[in-house]
Amino acid sequence: MNLFKRNKSTNPTNNRAALAEIALAAIHDGVIITDNKGVVRFINPAAAKMTNYGGDKAIGLDYGLVVKIESKEGRELPDSENPLIQAMNTGQTLEPTQVALIAADSGQRFPIAISVQISSDASASRIITFRDITKELEEEGEQTEFISTASHEMRTPVATIDGYLSLAINPQTATIDERARGYLTAAEKASKHLGKLFQNLLDVTKLDDGRIKPTFEPVEMVELIKTISDEFAPRAKEAKLTYNFGSSQPISFGENHHMAQVVYGFIDVSFMREIMTNLIENAIKYTPEGGSIYINVRGDGDRVLINVTDTGIGISAENLGHIFQKFYRVDNSDTRTIGGTGLGLYLVKQRAEAMGGKVWAESAFGEGSTFYVSLPRISSDEYEKRMIVVRNKQMMAQMAQPSPAPITPIAPAPTLAQPTIPAPSPQPTISAPTPQPTIPAPTPQPTMPTPIPQPTSPPPTMPPAPPVASTPPVQNIINNNLNGEIK
Repeated sequence: MNLFKRNKSTNPTNNRAALAEIALAAIHDGVIITDNKGVVRFINPAAAKMTNYGGDKAIGLDYGLVVKIESKEGRELPDSENPLIQAMNTGQTLEPTQVALIAADSGQRFPIAISVQISSDASASRIITFRDITKELEEEGEQTEFISTASHEMRTPVATIDGYLSLAINPQTATIDERARGYLTAAEKASKHLGKLFQNLLDVTKLDDGRIKPTFEPVEMVELIKTISDEFAPRAKEAKLTYNFGSSQPISFGENHHMAQVVYGFIDVSFMREIMTNLIENAIKYTPEGGSIYINVRGDGDRVLINVTDTGIGISAENLGHIFQKFYRVDNSDTRTIGGTGLGLYLVKQRAEAMGGKVWAESAFGEGSTFYVSLPRISSDEYEKRMIVVRNKQMMAQMAQPSPAPITPIAPAPTLAQPTIPAPSPQPTISAPTPQPTIPAPTPQPTMPTPIPQPTSPPPTMPPAPPVASTPPVQNIINNNLNGEIK
């Protein structure tokens, strides 16, 4: 078919539709178009092949029957956590998100990057696009393995360098002038920065390749976030910043301020701590003296919404869309003097998504920033049910421990038995073998006196022993030899 040949059709709309269909049939990405109710109206060959809905089998079906997805870790997604369902129901755009596609009939699973766009016309059609990213992940896995190995191997020598530098600048272990101390202090700071970079690299690669998986537990989110944020209050105070939690009004340091709202979540506490640590450290680092930091937690429907807001230097619109990428750092005169690995926000995004959440930022250059973390929320009833499971596990663990515990009381028991050992006082009965007086064998010992005199005879032989110490004659010989008396 010659696409450059003049088409005789007088309807340019039909021409464009035909060309668009040809283009969609040629691309390797799957494309499905539905109406505003989610009924499939078009599916291209790539999408039909990946979903196992060949030909026109998918036309007229609900998109949920054709595109079945689960989390990239293989976890079933409830509707509240399913990004595709959320985008289709709300009519909002879905940026490319990594999930696993489950093919019909075969049940084959493979990773895809899926996105949703809403048409701008009155029909509000949904355009679902997805692509197989198996090969991309394999290549990324090779890179991750290299980074992990290199980071692990380099961390040991860096720690050694850091240790020796610490000794060199310690007045108790080394004597150096102030100029040298300044050089070594700068070197130590760079060494610590490098060590943190390697640690961040290891953390990133461990979650990327599945060596670290979230461990979920029910928690009360407000109290947890407050506990974590309170740890940074001294640093904020040292930086001369106003530091607030749960209120837009300034709160004096050390004052306990509790929010009325109670919000429950099912999360990995260590992941949550990493997220908050990175966000609060960034807020402190990028907020000039005299600025403010405001942290809040609230329930937003079926989500837990956390925000960390600062009045710092802010982020320009061109950089805002890239700040969660690995190794990305905003490059301007304000950030060049502030250290960073370019991995902190990537770790935040990675940890949040592993818990079924998402992160985003709102900012304007010179006007501060707000970072949001949205996580699945659970009801109080569900929280109590999950807490029962936790308590049961704890009880089972405690019941398993008592077995060694009784051993400890048994240990003192032998010590009590030992005192009875002195009871061998019955050994007086052993004296009962007084019949041993029959052992007048001692009487033969009088015969021993006869040998006893014999030793008296050897003693006389003992004097000859001194001659054995014939060293004097030998010494005389030597002396004589020295005197030339030996011929």
